[in-house]
Amino acid sequence: MSKILLLKPPHGQLHALNHSASRRNLSAFLASSSFKPPLSPLLHFSPSLPSSSSRPPPLRRSSLSSPRRIFPVRALESSSTARTNNEDKEESKAGGEDDGAPPSSPSTAAASGPGDGVLVEKAGLDGVLPTGEFEMEEFGWWKSFVVKLRMLFAFPWERVKKGSVLTMKLRGQISDQLKSRFASGLSLPKICENFIKAAYDPRISGIYLQIEPLSCGWGKLDEIRRHILDFKKSGKFIVSYVPICGEKEYYLACACGELYVPPGAYVALFGLVVQSSFLGGVLEKVGIEPHIQRIGKYKSAGDQLSRKSMSKEVCEMLTSLLDSIYGNWLDTISSTQGKTREEIEEFINTGVYQVEKLKEEGWITNTMYDDEVMSMLKERLGQKDKKNLLSVDYSKYSRVRKWTLGLEGKEQFAIIRASGSISRTRSPLSIPSSGIVGEQLIEKIRTVRDTKRYKAVILRIDSPGGDALASDLMWREIKLLAASKPVIVSMSDVAASGGYYMAMAAETIVAENLTLTGSIGVVTGKFSLNKLYERIGFNKEIISRGRFAELNAADQRPLRPDEAELFAKSAQNIYRQFRDKAAFSRSMSVDQMEEVAQGRVWSGKDAASRGLVDAIGGFSRAVAIAKHRANIPQDSQVKLVEVSRPSPSLPEILSGIGNSLFGLDQTVKGVLQDLTSANGVQARMDGILFESLENALDDNAIFRLIKEYQSSF
Repeated sequence: MSKILLLKPPHGQLHALNHSASRRNLSAFLASSSFKPPLSPLLHFSPSLPSSSSRPPPLRRSSLSSPRRIFPVRALESSSTARTNNEDKEESKAGGEDDGAPPSSPSTAAASGPGDGVLVEKAGLDGVLPTGEFEMEEFGWWKSFVVKLRMLFAFPWERVKKGSVLTMKLRGQISDQLKSRFASGLSLPKICENFIKAAYDPRISGIYLQIEPLSCGWGKLDEIRRHILDFKKSGKFIVSYVPICGEKEYYLACACGELYVPPGAYVALFGLVVQSSFLGGVLEKVGIEPHIQRIGKYKSAGDQLSRKSMSKEVCEMLTSLLDSIYGNWLDTISSTQGKTREEIEEFINTGVYQVEKLKEEGWITNTMYDDEVMSMLKERLGQKDKKNLLSVDYSKYSRVRKWTLGLEGKEQFAIIRASGSISRTRSPLSIPSSGIVGEQLIEKIRTVRDTKRYKAVILRIDSPGGDALASDLMWREIKLLAASKPVIVSMSDVAASGGYYMAMAAETIVAENLTLTGSIGVVTGKFSLNKLYERIGFNKEIISRGRFAELNAADQRPLRPDEAELFAKSAQNIYRQFRDKAAFSRSMSVDQMEEVAQGRVWSGKDAASRGLVDAIGGFSRAVAIAKHRANIPQDSQVKLVEVSRPSPSLPEILSGIGNSLFGLDQTVKGVLQDLTSANGVQARMDGILFESLENALDDNAIFRLIKEYQSSF
């Protein structure tokens, strides 16, 4: 079966001038049951934004301090659903004015002028939206008393001895989803929440952070690093211990006040690499001929199957991404150490592997073993007479509620987390609590929309994409949700293809500097296995009715010319749907979206400068923007309700036990998940790997090839 790959978009919020009435009209229209998503390649109606009556007024030109770009808004109309003049007049009578969005056929796209539609302002909102910067709140005597009372009568699992040190060990994969008690691995939400709680908890004296080799992306690293710096504002100490030190581990550790490594630590600060694998030669040798239709010169998923080397365009894209990541690393380290970027780069280029060299250059505090660090902390806290350092580990402290520490308000925000590959339904072979299941997420979205309890919604996305239909269905539900209450998207490591498809339904998108996003493009592929069948003596015969009935079924022969033409047209059609909906959602013209599409993956920072996301920051900034949209003061606390909180199932419990006892490789789990979700049309980002040199050498090449292959189709 042929499978189609779609790709992602990002930044810049557009505000229509004099459009509050049209917003109300569109909100009412979308809420009606008569509206159905268009089946044609172009959209007919603009998905409505939340009514402005309950929000702060749209930003005007005078309120924007950053450079502005003005783009015409177009309605992306299909010929089959084009409105007549009489229909327009009827809508004008009902709503006071029409939506002001003209058609965007190819002929009008290049001729937009003052009379072609409403002009909107696409300015960089990063400087005018709330930053969400952490500030320690001073509790009054009454609130302090209440907190002490709550801790006194807390549940046994919430009790912590005064003077304790919070110990956390970060290693391997870090999930953006909440995890149940029986699930293995680390959860980013819990890690960040523990930092916040520890900053306010009078029972916690400091944090001892042990950092092992990390396999997460740079978006999660930035989120954790931000919380480390925020914790330091409490005046408490935070000590890091790094036995194996690569670029990612040092990136986190250097943010702590003190950094210790054992004398024999493995140090490998050599730089970063990007790698892409190609199966073209392998498939040729075994007699498999891939038929690839690639829409977008930067789209590389098809290249992995059909080429033997990297194309010029893909090399350009990956080089740009690598420069962004490495440049950010150099800038961050130089800022932390008070040195120039050139000095840091020169030091790295000497090949850093000796602990003594790090100490001489001031990159670490000292060399100590773990027990020596613990003894030092005991002495610092006046616990020399105690056998062991008073401490509480990550798992136990995760059970301490924010309410106990007075860190929750009355107003509630719903948190919906979408992490992993996208599928429409749950497969019997899929791993429990892994991936985004469209029908399940839609059910949660509808539940949130139907309740008045939540003042705003934060949609947290960490997904390279997946099933295109599921992505579109979720886009629709998120759009309807955004018509009833503020919806803010917070991107993690990646929000690409189907992941971005979901994100563009929200009114505001927040991404990290190094979030991988964009990749708006399409690849569709089909294999001809006739040479392989001849070699192994296999025969396949098909009886069909219909000129193109064998298009997806006949793999024992190459495509006929008319089949190849239809194959190409279907890919173009899917690309237009994705590109045009992205353009409409981001209030760009099709031509402007085409410039940033073409299958190109962008860093969050570059995506922001091109109008694909609205602001750079983490989850805390998304919360601050949600407060702003919901008319809640920034200094007011809110209660974050996790709608996607998992409940442990029997398979998950058994999976967790099996993982603990037998050390089941997470790579095998990932491959299994990809195998069960890669059916039908796919909106998935390419399998791009950004690793430190040391981690790249440790990768299993076979597993990597299998995963990238499955990510392509």
